[in-house]
Amino acid sequence: MRLTLFALFLMGHRGFYRLSLSTLIAVYILILVGGVVRSTGAGMGCPDWPKCFGQWVPPTSVEQLPPDYKEFYSEYRHQKNVRFARYLTAFGFSETANRILTDETIREEADFNPVKTWIEYMNRLTGVVIGFLIFAVFVYALRFRKTDRKITWIAGFTFVLVGFQGWIGSIVVSTNLTPWTITVHMFLAMVIVALLIYLVHVARGGNSYHVPGIMPWVLGCMLLVFVQIFLGTRVREMVDEVANQISDRNAWIPALGITFVIHRSFSWLVLVFHAVLLVKLWKTEPLKGFALPLFVLILSTILSGMGMAWFAVPPFLQPVHLLLATLTFGVEFYLALQVNRTLKPVLS
Repeated sequence: MRLTLFALFLMGHRGFYRLSLSTLIAVYILILVGGVVRSTGAGMGCPDWPKCFGQWVPPTSVEQLPPDYKEFYSEYRHQKNVRFARYLTAFGFSETANRILTDETIREEADFNPVKTWIEYMNRLTGVVIGFLIFAVFVYALRFRKTDRKITWIAGFTFVLVGFQGWIGSIVVSTNLTPWTITVHMFLAMVIVALLIYLVHVARGGNSYHVPGIMPWVLGCMLLVFVQIFLGTRVREMVDEVANQISDRNAWIPALGITFVIHRSFSWLVLVFHAVLLVKLWKTEPLKGFALPLFVLILSTILSGMGMAWFAVPPFLQPVHLLLATLTFGVEFYLALQVNRTLKPVLS
């Protein structure tokens, strides 16, 4: 009888592992799609949320829209920003709230572009699918509420966070892609990735290894990657601003100034720290398998960044560069879990 119960318990975790892993992969796909949205300038392809131009299936031509659609959706977004500004003021960000309400560029409405509209709409559909997947993860996690309550709580928090992420996405649209809202949206996605990686880890068995002296290097490299992603978002914000002023893509990089120089120089620090970590991983048998994937990810991330600098920020490289950086962070977070002996194996 005990053996049968244990077998059912093990099968439950295997199913949860597969579902969590599939959801994690889907979230990374959404990060890639989000990068495509931004690199193509399709972020305002749908001026409202969750519908697109008030429809569940977006229009394909401007003739399907009313003549005053720009004025209508500009006012629609402004009213939403008024409500958002109240929240910001309540939390002490009155200056930010005031900028949102007084900046006239936020109220500007883009011309209808069917390609951009459908790119943004596909981004939203991908987000909806992930929302259902994470809800399924939470429902599945309820069966562990008596055997491992932490799994249930983290799965529930992830589902709540996805709902909040959807709301932030609507704010990104209503504020006409205000840079800091995009940055918040991005880092919430990274938190969701980390939570799903944790669920994948514990569902797989929660096993870890004690390797003296390696955890500080793992955490240090993970912190450097996190900072570098933040610097990258700042550079991306600058690119958006420069692109509005300069039409020649070849002049964008020289116009970015010190922000880009810091981001570029910081990559050397990231490279040096990871070189040390990779050597340590290669010499550690249980963790040796992490060395090659991390090497490929770090090298590919740096090369894609160099490609953007050398070839006038080609649109196809921007989402690839972002995906590689977030994948690197994810692998290192999983590595940190693997060398953390404080975690209890869930099947012990």
